[in-house]
Amino acid sequence: MPITKDSQSNAQLVRGFQPYKEKKGEEYMSDEMREHFTAILNQWKKELMEEVDRTVHHMQDEAANFPDPADRASQEEEFSLELRARDRERKLIKKIDETLQLIENNEYGWCDSCGVEIGIRRLEARPTATLCIDCKTLAEIKEKQVGS
Repeated sequence: MPITKDSQSNAQLVRGFQPYKEKKGEEYMSDEMREHFTAILNQWKKELMEEVDRTVHHMQDEAANFPDPADRASQEEEFSLELRARDRERKLIKKIDETLQLIENNEYGWCDSCGVEIGIRRLEARPTATLCIDCKTLAEIKEKQVGS
């Protein structure tokens, strides 16, 4: 299954949701906010699961025993790339499930490191974020220093 614009857009975060509009004086992570993020995460998970189904059907439909070793190797490489992508998506689905549990437990939206609000726009950009932008930036800088 060659990479197309459709599959590239599916690899990105869910698009087409309405950004959350905070009400004046609304408390951070109110019931409405949590419902908003639950809907985003469930839609994202649904799209990932549909991609898994498409891959299974594609691999079943396209599986062939080519007599030419080069053709066989090409098909095996294509399937290998797809399976790696699905494995990353499987891990992402697990992270989405963990995030949905955080929402259910009223623990969603606060930085795991410093405890401040992560922020609605950051969470809309990356709903599974567990660090505020400052702590994430610091973590990335430390990661680069250790990796050097």
